[in-house]
Amino acid sequence: MANLITLLRFPLLFLYVALLYSENATIQLWCVPFIVVIVLMDTFDGMIARALKETSLLGSVLDIATDRTLEIVMWVVFAHLGLIPIFIPLIVITRGTTVDAVRSVGMQKSLSAFEQVKHPISRFLVSSRFMRSSYGIAKGFAFAFLTLDLGLNTAASPWSPAIHTTALILTWLAVSMTIARGLPVLIEGNELLKETS
Repeated sequence: MANLITLLRFPLLFLYVALLYSENATIQLWCVPFIVVIVLMDTFDGMIARALKETSLLGSVLDIATDRTLEIVMWVVFAHLGLIPIFIPLIVITRGTTVDAVRSVGMQKSLSAFEQVKHPISRFLVSSRFMRSSYGIAKGFAFAFLTLDLGLNTAASPWSPAIHTTALILTWLAVSMTIARGLPVLIEGNELLKETS
């Protein structure tokens, strides 16, 4: 059940992206709650997996792949729409691909992504429920405000500049958290790489 919810996020994501490009302010504004639901589904799949005792390495891999796809697609789309600078998706893509490459080594040893970091600070940043939730909330708010910014800009609303500034602040908060959560994986992953060479 949890994996089904995870996989359902893919078609919903691409429907959401198609609606963003509609150039219709009303449709774009309706996309604000739509992206919130898509982001919240990440929380629901984890809760359901734990409640039904469906946690598995496969579930962990699917969750990371879906999260990474959502992040990359969203940041690229927002850059293409001119809402954020292009180097934001470049940072996110670079961080995502390097972290996932290092994590793949640990997964070959049947270690889930969160089991691969050992230092207490690393574990807090990467795998604590607080940081995972905070990061999800930061991304959710950034995506929602960027979507709102697009809709208000299309509608030529006087609120657009204030919303745009807020969206950029939230974007940089989310990107900073992305970097902060990726660095421990890269640092500690160096030891995993040494063990396998």
